[in-house]
Amino acid sequence: MAPEKNHSQSDGYFVDDSAFVDDGAIIADGTKIWHFAHIMSGATIGHNCTFGQNTMVAGGVTIGNNVKVQNNVAIYTGTIIEDDVFLGPSCVLTNVTNPRSQVKRQSLYENTLIRRGATVGANATIVCGIELGRYAFIAAGAVVVANVPDYAMMVGVPARQQGWMSRHGHRLGNPDKNGMMVCPESGYRYKEIAPGVLRCEDLDEEADLPSELSTGKKTYDEFKKTEN
Repeated sequence: MAPEKNHSQSDGYFVDDSAFVDDGAIIADGTKIWHFAHIMSGATIGHNCTFGQNTMVAGGVTIGNNVKVQNNVAIYTGTIIEDDVFLGPSCVLTNVTNPRSQVKRQSLYENTLIRRGATVGANATIVCGIELGRYAFIAAGAVVVANVPDYAMMVGVPARQQGWMSRHGHRLGNPDKNGMMVCPESGYRYKEIAPGVLRCEDLDEEADLPSELSTGKKTYDEFKKTEN
């Protein structure tokens, strides 16, 4: 049965009274949709996602499980978002590279793929038609115009790679004599197995984090002080 306009916890997911879910949207259990959000017909959303205030998901968008979408984010047709992605406040996604009001391009929307575990920082812009790799980390305010490798840290306008980020969101230091870089939070080792290709040596990129490593216990600043 297609969802009604508004829902409650009894549907298996939560929708705030001020939000709208159109008929034909598919939403899995555990998802929460907060104030003034709009989920349009044809959108597909997985389990345990969160949509903050004033978010929008267009028809044709596919979103995986455990995706966190912060306030003021619009996700347009042509976007595919895998599991465990974080979209920061007011980040921008697009679906036409060369928009003109006078030229209709609804049949020409370009696809953007945001792969598992990627983070897009506040006010960053993702120009359409590209792929953000697994666990890529897009800094606040960056403008991304090309494909991004797994684990890459992207900074600036236009965004350029400034090193590697671990799965836990820490910038990895210089490699040791064996080419290993170690995350200070998880202890997982990372290695560049080919130029521009980083892999975790201790946990497959598609594997879930073990429960003991899925809750943070120290702030980012506390880790930085320890490194210094």
